[in-house]
Amino acid sequence: MSSMDSTTLPPEQPTGSAPTGTDLPVPEAGEPSAQPVSPGGSPFRHLMELLDMIKFEHTVFALPFAFLGALGAAQGIPPLRTILWILAAMVGARTAAMTFNRLVDVDVDAENPRTASRALPEGRVSRVGAMLLMGAGIVLFGLAAGALGPLTWALSPLALVIILGYSLCKRFTSWAHVVLGLSLSGAPLGAWIAVSGRIEAPALWLSGGVLAWTAGFDILYSLQDQGYDRDKGLHSMPVRLGTGGALALSRALHLVALAAWAMFNLHMGSHLISWAGWATVAVMLAKEQWLVRGGDLSRIDQAFFTLNSLVGLVFFLAHALEWWLSRSLLAPV
Repeated sequence: MSSMDSTTLPPEQPTGSAPTGTDLPVPEAGEPSAQPVSPGGSPFRHLMELLDMIKFEHTVFALPFAFLGALGAAQGIPPLRTILWILAAMVGARTAAMTFNRLVDVDVDAENPRTASRALPEGRVSRVGAMLLMGAGIVLFGLAAGALGPLTWALSPLALVIILGYSLCKRFTSWAHVVLGLSLSGAPLGAWIAVSGRIEAPALWLSGGVLAWTAGFDILYSLQDQGYDRDKGLHSMPVRLGTGGALALSRALHLVALAAWAMFNLHMGSHLISWAGWATVAVMLAKEQWLVRGGDLSRIDQAFFTLNSLVGLVFFLAHALEWWLSRSLLAPV
């Protein structure tokens, strides 16, 4: 199986499809251990293993889009309280989603040479510890959703169903990549709602772009496990369409993402700097597709992790810089 993480936050990944959450997993190579490793040791070490298991640092994949949603809804910098609760929601959602992913995929991960060295299959963390971490993530997400407003609170159960349900999709549908995209797309949409209290057109275009972008790069990631998924009866676009078809679909989805983000720029009345950010993202996605042309996975880390970790950051910084300059130029002397 292959694929990323989810989150409303991406995407190393469960074997099967690419960040649940929020963000994204780093492929872990290695053969299964002959003997499981005891999850003993200090509580701090156990916590570090748990955080490494879910690739906690990859929350950064969707976080810039959440902040961009907040910036766009506020037409400026939202209150610090709102920013902190958005951050808490992102961390909670992605932590819950990725931990659930690792729990439900532990047996499959143990059989796949690419993922057998992950913490749960090797026994470096306990199932009880993982379940406690997942529960903490759900509680944190629920608290943040409630603090951010009535609409975010009302939508939080649906968000949890999506971000947790993604981990099961590869067992029955090749469209798991799209479900992962839907999971990450909740980050900008939820942040927009948290600030404005409404669902508005720019938020939908921004979120739609995140959905298509995530699904596109998750398809590329899942190419690594194409043979394993086919042998185990797991579903993915590479299994369904073959390498060439999966690459073509990934490219099409990235074009859809660029079109959606262009519509977001138009709705926001963007000027030169924001459009320069959009153009930079377009070049980055083109390079990503170029690096894996013909199904060559020798540079998958660069294509998948390095470039995708910068997409949201570049787009957010371009909009933030344009907003800051416009405020500076309009400020009274």
